[in-house]
Amino acid sequence: MLDVAGLLRVVLSLPDVELRVAWFRELLSRTPCDRAAALLDALCEDSERLEPAAREAVLALAVLFAGLGKCELLERLREEAAGRKLLSLDRMLRRTHHGSLEPRPSEPPVPDYGAGRELTVGERKSLARRPSRRSFEMLLRDPHPMVIQQLLQNPKLTEDDVIRLAAHRPARVETLIEIARLPRWLSRPRVRLTMLLNPGTPEHIAVPLLGACTRSDLREVVQSADTPVLLRATAAELLLRRPPIGVDRAGATVH
Repeated sequence: MLDVAGLLRVVLSLPDVELRVAWFRELLSRTPCDRAAALLDALCEDSERLEPAAREAVLALAVLFAGLGKCELLERLREEAAGRKLLSLDRMLRRTHHGSLEPRPSEPPVPDYGAGRELTVGERKSLARRPSRRSFEMLLRDPHPMVIQQLLQNPKLTEDDVIRLAAHRPARVETLIEIARLPRWLSRPRVRLTMLLNPGTPEHIAVPLLGACTRSDLREVVQSADTPVLLRATAAELLLRRPPIGVDRAGATVH
């Protein structure tokens, strides 16, 4: 049976976060829920203690959980964590009893692309695929999730562009869901923190991301006036779990 040490050997042998996310997804698909929950809880607990290897692996797990959204697999893991008091895993998966208070989706107008008429969704998706930034100013304001989905895969898109999408208020929930589905972007610290600080980010995306936060990120989430109650409480718990700031055996500063 796989233990945390074996898990870390496999995960950290993979060269990038996308492969690590895919490996965790495969692990959860073939491992009984009770075993998976116990294993992931032990991993999360080591990460909360700032074990470097566990921290690195938990980033991929947090990205996976945030991208999966509301699904039966996570619900079963959540029930296992609650029923067996697997507290570290529970902190990554907890939800409010009434569900996330997501804002009602707004219907902003389609941007004026300068064609003299409103472009169809197909035409806007085609623009989002082009290897040119000529239409990016309009595309970043486009409300349609299928357009955003194409734009997020455009090689000309930058991290600053994604942060602009993630920071938009009122939040465009479908846009945030599309970002969360792409490890390429969600693995980036600035993108994750922007989503955490947007009060409209659904909790099933935001809560798992706390597991990958640094101490300073957690403080920022706790201190933000707009942070939802569940997110603030979980971030505060994680801060309390952190060991005192100091220097580890290798001489590196512990954050």
